[in-house]
Amino acid sequence: MKILFFPIALIAILLGCTQKMSTVTENQASADSTKKISTFQEDVEFLKKYIDVIVLQDASGNGKLAVSAALQGRAMTSTSEGNDGLSYGWINKELFISGDTSEHMNAYGGEDRIWLGPEGGQFSIYFNKGAEFNLDNWHVPRVIDLDTYTVASSTQNEAVFTKEAELRNYTGRIFNIGIKRTVKIIEKQNALNRLGLDSATDVSLVAFESINELINIGSEPWTKESGLLSIWILGMFNPSPAATIIVPYQGKETMLRNIVNDTYFGQVPDDRLKLVGKAVLFKADGAYRSKIGLTPENAPQWLGSYDADNNILTVVKYTKPTNATAYVNSLWEIQKEPYRGDAVNAYNDGPPAPGAKPLGPFYELETSSPAAALKPEESVIHVHTTFHIKGLRQQLDPIVQKLFNISIDEINGAF
Repeated sequence: MKILFFPIALIAILLGCTQKMSTVTENQASADSTKKISTFQEDVEFLKKYIDVIVLQDASGNGKLAVSAALQGRAMTSTSEGNDGLSYGWINKELFISGDTSEHMNAYGGEDRIWLGPEGGQFSIYFNKGAEFNLDNWHVPRVIDLDTYTVASSTQNEAVFTKEAELRNYTGRIFNIGIKRTVKIIEKQNALNRLGLDSATDVSLVAFESINELINIGSEPWTKESGLLSIWILGMFNPSPAATIIVPYQGKETMLRNIVNDTYFGQVPDDRLKLVGKAVLFKADGAYRSKIGLTPENAPQWLGSYDADNNILTVVKYTKPTNATAYVNSLWEIQKEPYRGDAVNAYNDGPPAPGAKPLGPFYELETSSPAAALKPEESVIHVHTTFHIKGLRQQLDPIVQKLFNISIDEINGAF
């Protein structure tokens, strides 16, 4: 791994408390989100200065994906239009250039990275036993932050990464884990078929999936009483003033605040979160730090975003076992219901405090597996698939309506 390591506290950026920070208002953060998106080739050339990169591609050569073992087999960015096409993943170039790393968390970016849950609570793997739940005490385990994974195999359209590690949760429970992560690019027609869009061949499309396996390589079973783990996949994307996250809702509730959990960083303002029909709409402008989540009962097996400025529709699908309800709870508190967590989440970056600099800006689409009660040598698999569809508005509108039961006009008019 070619990333340079210097001890500096990136967490100061998260806290917004260093005197060296530039003052960034919400309007300035919004202006940052309008920066020109790089081409795929520009981003690959940049990344190769700091980390080893494997470029996967489909048979046409138009769909391309850059992945790296140096960052946990992370899918850094993709394109649907060859080397000169737009780069769809968000990359924290400032952090790469600085060479700095933090003991807390290193937001290098990437549109599909593996984390593990839970983040908070009595079974958290991000806080030491007895520590208060605050940013000073929050540490992302190295195995999902800075560690290099082994490249088990690599072909033109697929790469397999593996890693073993030991984790300890808030109660002191030790987990010996194995991770196997297969990242593969999907041929265009196959991707269209998976979305039920067989005839939409005139759009530009790239699709890829990560098949994530978490294995109990220890000698003891993982039980609810001492804490369980889950697979958590997060994708970071380029924000835009005209970008909107779309989360379909499949329940009967009609009150927005009863459908979503929007209190992670304080309740999301009404002008940033709306329910239109059966779709939850959430601004993805990178100008206001906020997060939402839906429980497995409320969340179907897909979510997405639409960027009207760049004519990009992003769709994320994931495996959601039938009748699974035990999802780890990541709220930063001792919990009454540690297995009453979210199946999907979405995050919009922004200044963490008035006058502070945002971490990105970027926005995230996130999915999780159920809590994994595994006996020794058992495993759980979570598949997270990302589709980027680029085209003219008149091409994308029927696709948006088919997948999300909402029109582009309704999306654009919501905020």
